[in-house]
Amino acid sequence: MRNLVSALVAIAWSMTASVAIAQGLPEKSKVHIAVGGKAAFYYLPLTIAEQLGYFKAEGLEVQISDFAGGSQALRAVVGGSADVVSGAYEHTFNLQSKNQIFQAFVQQGRAPMIVIGLAGSRARGFSSAKDMKGMKIGVSAPGSSTNMVVNFFIAKEGLKPSDVSIIGVGTGSGAIAAMKGGQIDAISNLDPVMTKLEQDGDIKIIADTRTLKGAEQLFGGPMPAGCLYAPIEFVRKNPNTVQALTNAIVRADKWIQRASPQEILKTVPETYLLGDRALYLFSFSKVREALSPDGYISDAGAKTTLRVIKDFNPDIKPESIKLKLTYQRVCQEGEREVQVTATKCRRHRPRTGWDHAGVKGDWIRVRALATARERSA
Repeated sequence: MRNLVSALVAIAWSMTASVAIAQGLPEKSKVHIAVGGKAAFYYLPLTIAEQLGYFKAEGLEVQISDFAGGSQALRAVVGGSADVVSGAYEHTFNLQSKNQIFQAFVQQGRAPMIVIGLAGSRARGFSSAKDMKGMKIGVSAPGSSTNMVVNFFIAKEGLKPSDVSIIGVGTGSGAIAAMKGGQIDAISNLDPVMTKLEQDGDIKIIADTRTLKGAEQLFGGPMPAGCLYAPIEFVRKNPNTVQALTNAIVRADKWIQRASPQEILKTVPETYLLGDRALYLFSFSKVREALSPDGYISDAGAKTTLRVIKDFNPDIKPESIKLKLTYQRVCQEGEREVQVTATKCRRHRPRTGWDHAGVKGDWIRVRALATARERSA
C-alpha cells in the first residue's frame, strides 16, 4: 500500500512538473488591460475572469481600465499606458493598415452582438439604409466597432461614412438618455442598452448581430467579435503571459456556457444591471449564443473580416493585410482542450510515451510542441 501511495505521489509530481515546464511562469505578472464599455455583454468573459479570480489563478495581477468605447481603449495601448486591449478583432486590421501590428490571441465573442435601431419617429417610412442619409447616429465611441458596423450597414446601400453624423454616447445610461432625449436619430450599440430601448418602445431594430444567424445574414459569414489583442512585440516577448491570459478567458468562456442566468446575475457588479435585474437576465438570453464557447478565433471568421473590412473602413486596402498576423490560436490549458489539440497534432507526437498510463503528461508535451509551432507561424 505504501509503495502504491509513493507511486501515485511520484506520478502526480511528474504531471505537475510537466505542466510547469510546458507553460512556465508569466514573464510579466502585472498586466494592464484597456477595455471600452466593460459592462456590456460583449466583454462578459473579461468580467467573469476578473470576478472569479481566474487571472489570479494564472499568476497574474490584472488591472482593467474602462473607457467609453473600444477606440479609446485602443489608444491607451498604442500610447503605452496599457498592455493589452479587450476589444473588437477588426481593430487589428485598422492598425495593420497603419503599419502597427497587433495580434488577437483569445476570443470572447463569436458574433458582434451589435444592434442598430432607429428612433420611433424615424422608423416610420424607413425602407433601407439609404434613408439614414443625414441622420445623427449614436455609437459607443467614434471609430469603435459600433461605428464600423454602421459604416458597413450603410455601405451596402451605397452610402459613405460622411453621409451620416456619428456621435459618441457610451454603452450605458448615457446612451439610453441620448436616445430618449432626442439627441440622436439612430443608435448602434450593445446589450443591455439595446434591449432596454427596445422594451421601452424607443427604437425599431433594423440590424441585429446578437445571434450567429443574424451576424451571418449581415456579414455573409462568421464574424469574430471581442478578443484580447496586443502589439505583436508583446505577444512574442511574453508567450507565457499570453498563455495565462488565454487560459483565464477560456475558463470564463466555458463557465458562462455552464452557468445559469441567476449565477451570472450574482457574479457581475450591481452597476451592470442598469437598475433592472429582469432586464439584464432577458438581455443575457438574447446574446448568450454569441459568446465564445472555447476562445478560438476561427479561420473562417478571420476571412470574413478581411472580406468586409473595406466597408468598415474605406481607407483599408484588404490586399495589403497579412491575415496571419492578425490572430493566433494559442493552445489552451485543461485536459479536454489539450487532448483535442494533441489529436489535431498527432503527426508531431513524440516517438514514445503516447500510450503510456500517464497520458495527461504526454498530452501536455504535444501541446507544448503545438504552441511553439503556432507561435512561429
